[in-house]
Amino acid sequence: MGILLFILYVLLLVYFLFFSEEYGRTVQMEQGYRYNLIPFAEIQRFWKYRELLGQYAFLSNIMGNVLAFLPFGLILPVIFRGMRSGFLIILSGFGLSLCVETIQLVTMVGCFDVDDLILNTFGAAVGYLIFAVCDYQRRKYYGKKI
Repeated sequence: MGILLFILYVLLLVYFLFFSEEYGRTVQMEQGYRYNLIPFAEIQRFWKYRELLGQYAFLSNIMGNVLAFLPFGLILPVIFRGMRSGFLIILSGFGLSLCVETIQLVTMVGCFDVDDLILNTFGAAVGYLIFAVCDYQRRKYYGKKI
């Protein structure tokens, strides 16, 4: 069941990150490559202009990037015992996010944004933290590892 959920999660992630027109995922050939290499620049911009941009734009950018990778950190250690290290989950979340951002840059679908790397990696870490707390509670209740 966990593997099926993970596959569904990956398919939804690919759709929203590369194909969803609602989130501006169209090829932008006329604009050229779009990127932001300054940490926290877009986060600050979205925070500063949140009233002008609207709550939806603010939440979908900031919280959406965190929530998009939360299942990665939550489901992966459940289905793969070798991925039960917080460091491995954070490193893998960063690696996946870097791949996604690089593909977006090369294909000109979306924008390569270092802030997305930060928020996605944070989302994977939060997902792992939820897993770790649940796993601790499970072991406390059952008294053994499963």
